[in-house]
Amino acid sequence: MTEHRSPEDRLEDRNAILEHYGPGDTVPTDGKPVLPLPTVCAADLAVLPTPQRSFLDDAGLLPERNVTMLSGDGGSGKSLLAMQLAVAVAAGTYWLGTAVKRGGVLYVSAEDDLDETHIRLKEICSAEHMDLAQLTNLELCDLAGQEAVLASESGTAGEIKLTPLFGRLRLRMARSKPRLLVLDNLADIFSGNENSRPLARQFIGALRGLAIEFDCTVLLLSHPSLSGLTSGSGTSGSTAWNNSVRSRLYLVRDREQDGGESDANRRTLSTMKANYGPTGGTIPLRWEAGRFVRTDADDAGFLDTLSGTQKAERVFLELLRWHVEKNKPASPLKSPTYAPAIFARHPKSEGIQSRAFEVAMNRLLDQDRVRIVEEGPLSRIRRRLELVDHDSVEP
Repeated sequence: MTEHRSPEDRLEDRNAILEHYGPGDTVPTDGKPVLPLPTVCAADLAVLPTPQRSFLDDAGLLPERNVTMLSGDGGSGKSLLAMQLAVAVAAGTYWLGTAVKRGGVLYVSAEDDLDETHIRLKEICSAEHMDLAQLTNLELCDLAGQEAVLASESGTAGEIKLTPLFGRLRLRMARSKPRLLVLDNLADIFSGNENSRPLARQFIGALRGLAIEFDCTVLLLSHPSLSGLTSGSGTSGSTAWNNSVRSRLYLVRDREQDGGESDANRRTLSTMKANYGPTGGTIPLRWEAGRFVRTDADDAGFLDTLSGTQKAERVFLELLRWHVEKNKPASPLKSPTYAPAIFARHPKSEGIQSRAFEVAMNRLLDQDRVRIVEEGPLSRIRRRLELVDHDSVEP
């Protein structure tokens, strides 16, 4: 039986709570005390190193610890493009000519089944001269034809309810620690009203929570709404989807002025939103041999730079493997055994100079394809380079 208390009694309780917690605290009408919002004094930040914004890719399209939305009409190839990214991150290679950080990938697909995914992976690896067996960092979750909803609309207006599947996803991420999470596709994993601003913001907020908790990048695939297609903006439902993500990319087919396709194999990837960089950038693409490739054919400088960077990294890995197997130290520090210098003098350097090897070394360290090992006593610590994986061959 509920005890009846007069307004005077409730006021006395409130005053007692305030006296206990201090005059700066507030008490809701249900009588439960709450603490004030936590804050940080801006001046205290002066003694801390300034953090740097980090991206999964060198082009700055995919901010880490955030959600990026990749939208595109059905059949435009966004799933293929996302799978190419997954392969590049898992192998520590390139995505559309841009280097990406190496790490684990969790690809959750509610559209393509495992057989179709297998076919696409085989085609991508074949075109990129890779062995599918080396993608040990890529985990696939096939939810095609199954219950794939991560969040639905609760009984309370304007609120979402995370499903048990969301909890299972979080447990898988806690075990796998992926650097990239791909969710394909919004229409399958979110069953609420896509036109509702509060629901859209809450769902993106829940995904952002995963990105922060596991220090990863979340890539969410989506279909544009009819108005998004008509306007060319690629937006989906409420504008809150666009406003809530930190980056949004839009993949479109090439069109003639009359609306027809100029080339069925050509696409354009546009940066529609970038909170941490410029918008409006475009990357021309062409479907070729089972995957998309850049077609910056007129930019010979870009292609030469890309080719040179890839070559320097490949040769660096080959020469490092040779030195490790011959028990010859290769150091990351400037010394008689400084890796870039001794590699440049090697007969199989393929003409690559020390400076190019130095850039390659730093990139491979950042991609976790090479690591620094410390040896010896504290008074005479020596540092040498070591391969993390075995994706290079002996020269």
